[in-house]
Amino acid sequence: MSAMTTRRYFGTDGIRGVAGEHPMTATFAYRLGVAAAETLKRAGVAKPRLTIGMDTRRSGPMLAHALVAGLTARGADALWLGVMPTPGVSHLTHALAADAGAVVSASHNPYRDNGIKFFNRDGEKLSDELEAGIEAVLAEDIDALVPVTGEEIGRSSRYRRDDGDYGRFLLSHAPYLDGMKVGLDCANGAAYDIAPRVFTQIGARLDVINAAPDGQNINVGCGSTEPGALQERVRSHGLDVGVAFDGDADRAMLVDKRGRLVTGDQVLAICAVVRGEKEVVATTMTNLGVERYLEGRGIVLHREQVGDRYVFEGLKRRSLTVGGEQSGHMLFLDKAPTGDGILTALQMLAAVRKSRRSLESWMDEIPVFPQTIRNVPVPVAQKNTVGTSPSVQRAVRDAEAKLAGNGRINVRPSGTEPLVRIMVEGPTVEEISAVAEIVAGEIEAALTGQPS
Repeated sequence: MSAMTTRRYFGTDGIRGVAGEHPMTATFAYRLGVAAAETLKRAGVAKPRLTIGMDTRRSGPMLAHALVAGLTARGADALWLGVMPTPGVSHLTHALAADAGAVVSASHNPYRDNGIKFFNRDGEKLSDELEAGIEAVLAEDIDALVPVTGEEIGRSSRYRRDDGDYGRFLLSHAPYLDGMKVGLDCANGAAYDIAPRVFTQIGARLDVINAAPDGQNINVGCGSTEPGALQERVRSHGLDVGVAFDGDADRAMLVDKRGRLVTGDQVLAICAVVRGEKEVVATTMTNLGVERYLEGRGIVLHREQVGDRYVFEGLKRRSLTVGGEQSGHMLFLDKAPTGDGILTALQMLAAVRKSRRSLESWMDEIPVFPQTIRNVPVPVAQKNTVGTSPSVQRAVRDAEAKLAGNGRINVRPSGTEPLVRIMVEGPTVEEISAVAEIVAGEIEAALTGQPS
């Protein structure tokens, strides 16, 4: 049995839940800190040193400080970064030669949720094996561990250079925008301060929205998951481009001058062509039209499971550098070891400038098949099994036969929420919507044990 299948708490992107409910409680965060420090020590790190950052949600300080308490109680030193984009924590973990990093964030989820995820010393997400090691310690009686006392107790200190090093890293990969009118939607999240400063430094004329976090407005009607307000603003204010981040700024969606949404699929296609890539890695959700567009230009698209960790593993396995998800979570492994929304926007704008073409002309050229996603709420205990029931599998086979090679259907459990996601692509919106409803009905029937 793999480490992934035996884990109780870690999902595809760390540990998540409703803040204040198990496991997102201060008590659990403390235990997690103890377990993380103990796991590093058992792996041979005598005095672990970790960076700690968070996004802007209200429960962040509660969980982050409890995590730090657990780390220091078990003899690890903690370097407090404060509010910092997730990729900033990844970058600084490696740049400051820390042994690991931790981020308190639930990314694009509502403010009531929160999460904790870790990076290794290279700024990469922890391996399944290390996460399983942390879970093994969590299952122990931590009060029975040999006490840490006196000078062995860890220290907590604050990073004094703010985000200067991370900001310089971003600027080193940024084009000069020479007065380009750029709209930024910071999702009232971790990008609210650094993104406007970086774009100002590279010559953009900015129109910034949703950059006033209050602990509860993160991702609310804004950001990469709800970019409608930015699309309207780009159109109404005559902006050249818009960029929308999510709560922890590890992904970005762009908006072209006409107000059209530029998804991660199109970012992947444009960057791959301009960079001269021969192979890229995407996911089962990547649009079939984009795959065929790349094929026509001699670029092979490899598909992996949904989740940036799987895209990362696919890239590493094939010794490739560029990959991404439709959600705007992109990886440029020749630049950074994890997804970075600000870096994604900068790389995209640099590619468009290098091509000497407008973003609008690229958007006109890249075909996108109609696609719909239907989310079916499911009990957590059935999330990973209901999609494999015979009736659901039969409905999926029937749908594939109906699409007859001119579309795709993908049914998968969400990695972060109690949902089963149904994605259907095909020739028309009407056809794919009907297929999605039929499969959703079979899933709901399978949950109740009643025939649909």
